[in-house]
Amino acid sequence: MNPPPQTEVVSPGFFIPVIAIDGPSASGKGTVAQSVAGRLGFHYLDSGALYRLSALACVRRGVDLADEVAVAKQAAQLDMRFQGDQIFLFDQDVGDQIRTEQCGVDASRVAAYPALRAALEKKQREFKRLPGLVADGRDMGSVIFPDATLKIFLTATAEARAERRTKQLKEKGMYAKMHDVIEELQRRDLRDSSRSVAPLKHYPDAKLLDTTQLSIEQAVNQILDWYREISPVRAP
Repeated sequence: MNPPPQTEVVSPGFFIPVIAIDGPSASGKGTVAQSVAGRLGFHYLDSGALYRLSALACVRRGVDLADEVAVAKQAAQLDMRFQGDQIFLFDQDVGDQIRTEQCGVDASRVAAYPALRAALEKKQREFKRLPGLVADGRDMGSVIFPDATLKIFLTATAEARAERRTKQLKEKGMYAKMHDVIEELQRRDLRDSSRSVAPLKHYPDAKLLDTTQLSIEQAVNQILDWYREISPVRAP
């Protein structure tokens, strides 16, 4: 999930396809997006990781998460590196730390700050490079890549998402109760959908994909079918 080096320049004559997959927490969009990217040979962007890294950097440096200006400053100065499945923050592997429930809560909280979102916009767009990109998040199709080749809003019922999240946490040896997970997901859904900047919602130009009754493979195949319907796409 590495962004291109600063010296890499893509000619305006090249068309770079983007598949933007947005949706609520624990909907499966990350797993699906990674698989779609792998099948197409595209690059992959987990935008949520950037918000989690920003929140973690603040916590580690004693920055008050209620201070929007200070949080945005930390995000602008992020020294991050993605290497395979490893995620580094200031040369420390923090892959496990950013996947904790607390870090997710902190990330959802600071993600409501317009200044933070502005600080991360350019970093996210730098992931767009040949031969293509699959990006997942909450505003990939609406804000970061509004001209995406294909936009998906991937969702599932709160119960299905909570069951998946509970299973993930237990597999990592973390304590989790289904009831508590559902409540936290509902709180995060409310924060994400009611924030003033880039709220999470299903926009008309995004195809709706409900994965409640679908396997990962079925969801991936549906997205690939939609992509094939409009590919190859001519460069503008």
